[in-house]
Amino acid sequence: MEWNDLLEKTTGEFALVLATGDLDAPVPACPGWTLADLGEHTRWVHAWATHAVTDHSPDGDSPAPGPERDALVDGYRAAAGRLLDVLRQTAPDATVWTFGSDKRAGFWQRRQFHEVTMHLYDALDSQARAGEWQLSPELGWDGVDEVATLFYPRQVRLGRSEPLPAPVRLVATDLDRSLVLEPDAAGEPVELAAPAADLLLMLWGRVPATGPAAAVLAQAKVTS
Repeated sequence: MEWNDLLEKTTGEFALVLATGDLDAPVPACPGWTLADLGEHTRWVHAWATHAVTDHSPDGDSPAPGPERDALVDGYRAAAGRLLDVLRQTAPDATVWTFGSDKRAGFWQRRQFHEVTMHLYDALDSQARAGEWQLSPELGWDGVDEVATLFYPRQVRLGRSEPLPAPVRLVATDLDRSLVLEPDAAGEPVELAAPAADLLLMLWGRVPATGPAAAVLAQAKVTS
């Protein structure tokens, strides 16, 4: 994956929604947040990830540039641009701080792409434009794999979620791919089959899961 190119494209699309959308519109997936809040959150996350790469520490912070549109959009674009500059100047296999077992800078290339991709969906959804969100099957499946190998195990390890009570087989209907969440759980896996991008939205709680797997997934916080 050309992660940096993908990240540049997606941050540009996110910035455009901030620049043109209703900043006071609520974000359905983030109760209590407006589009402006989502924009500031995503700006902060980009700045935080940049600090993780440059300072090898999770302790980065940056002040909000202000709620006015120009300040918000300029601040977001600056943070995204700085992140891209740092990631392009850092070897993907360079050792950095991350919250996963992969301690290479390439972790942040992938993670920040998926971060802003999901929040681009949220931004579009706040404007009743969720149907415009697009993600290729390969990238959708990569996001599903990230949930299965990084986020869900971390949720359980940190005590944020109980393990799933049954295995869930995730099947991408537009790819010849499948994996099982919680393979060591008792019982036969229940299946959740959908296009890869839809599976990703289900795992992140943006759209409801379907079928018997929905009841199983509802019993755990698979993602943060």
